[in-house]
Amino acid sequence: MKRRQFLQLAAAVPVLHAGSAALDPNTLERFVDPLPVPPVLRSFAWRPVPGRPAERARFFQLDMRAAEVRLHRDLPPTRLWTYGGHFPGPTIEIESGEGALIEWSNQLPQRHFLPIDHTLHGAGASLPEVRTVVHVHGAKAPPESDGYPENWQTPGQSVRCFYPNRQEAAALWYHDHAMGITRLNIYAGLFGFYLIRDRAEAALPLPRGPYEIPLAICDRLLRRDGQLDYPVSGKPDAPWVPEAFGNAMLVNGKLFPYLEVEPRRYRFRILNVANGRFFHLSLDNGQPFRWIGCDQGLVNAPSAVTSFVMAPAERADVILDFHRYAGQQIVLRSDSFPLMQFRVSPRRVEDTSSIPAVLRPVERIPERAASRTRWLTIDEMVDRAGETACMLLNRTHWHEPVTEKPLLDSTEIWSIVNATDDSHPIHLHLVRFQVLDRRPFHRLTYQTTGQIRYTGPAVPPEVTETGWKDTVRAHSDMVTRFIIRFEGYPGRYVWHCHVLEHEDNDMMRPYEVIAG
Repeated sequence: MKRRQFLQLAAAVPVLHAGSAALDPNTLERFVDPLPVPPVLRSFAWRPVPGRPAERARFFQLDMRAAEVRLHRDLPPTRLWTYGGHFPGPTIEIESGEGALIEWSNQLPQRHFLPIDHTLHGAGASLPEVRTVVHVHGAKAPPESDGYPENWQTPGQSVRCFYPNRQEAAALWYHDHAMGITRLNIYAGLFGFYLIRDRAEAALPLPRGPYEIPLAICDRLLRRDGQLDYPVSGKPDAPWVPEAFGNAMLVNGKLFPYLEVEPRRYRFRILNVANGRFFHLSLDNGQPFRWIGCDQGLVNAPSAVTSFVMAPAERADVILDFHRYAGQQIVLRSDSFPLMQFRVSPRRVEDTSSIPAVLRPVERIPERAASRTRWLTIDEMVDRAGETACMLLNRTHWHEPVTEKPLLDSTEIWSIVNATDDSHPIHLHLVRFQVLDRRPFHRLTYQTTGQIRYTGPAVPPEVTETGWKDTVRAHSDMVTRFIIRFEGYPGRYVWHCHVLEHEDNDMMRPYEVIAG
């Protein structure tokens, strides 16, 4: 299969295996549905944390259940799997330092409605079809609550997980992480926002309340009857495909929504929750975004950007100022694809918000602080027909012995050598890190000799990557370096590609943090 570069992935709508039943979104009227905003999940009470008698936490309950959700005014309701009946799931908001004890309850049907590939590791035919385990992406959580892919629950089961939230304000998100079927469960609708607040952020005069809005962007393949389809290989016993793209671009679960805004500043917390699509976001009037934060919180100072790329699982924290656009309509798009419309009211309003010149000091970790540099590879494995069989990290399968064992509170540099045609979003559980640079190398020399021959100077991180990250784009034919402090807890975690089709087919590895 011919693979595509990441910016081409952002623009392409491929031909998928939906046949004549595929929906043509261009036949639907645009901007007829208001943008939904996920409800905020209510905390029931404070509870003691099991196994931690000295700690108490806010207690939440959230079930996973099937629901029918209308994605567009002119489509029938779509069958989805949801958290709490919402798509996206309810937003969980919590103060930094306040623990959250969440009971995740699997109330889904016994049978999956998307095609399981039982040849994938951890998805064998002897296992229950419906399995879930929740991962709060970006959380510094103890290993038993991190959502280890093999620690799943089946319908009728529930589990309580503890999240200490001892980290700075940031837009995290929660989603399913079950071994071998993560791509199907997230595609079915199992995801939502998890916002951590803190006093430093609250002291800033940024837009808040109704003027701070989460936007979850994804693509899905829809049939004309409004139901989800999912691409398959054409092999009945091995339906896995290395890439899954959709014909419908959804924002907060709506196709072509609109948002009525006042002529003032708004803060948008944007999440790419697509399985594999990279979005290249801009506004049709050329208006700049004021970039104020990324995956793990605020950056040091705001920047003006007219467009930016988001890989799956990356987050963007931006402010849009509609002061000058009273009475106008503005479209958020990904390349040529319209995503949503802003309808700016003609009525002038008072805006007391502002964008400070300094947002939050971001301490740069000096390279000399690293006690170790690890060289890790991304490899594409092909079958005899030349088709992609799987993508691997360090040419190593999930079930092989753990090879990355950093010491708790140590600092390491990870250098990812990508000799494939794709850009891969690499995510590490538990930790946050800083991108150092990317440097191009000669692929053929590397593949034939194992040696790295650089073909150009190191490229510094993009302005949108200068804060704390938990997901980094490892570009094709580049060595991507990032520096990590392994703070938090000892125990076993995972690192993986966040192209979900890759992750589900062994592009995921356990790593173990060792107590010093």
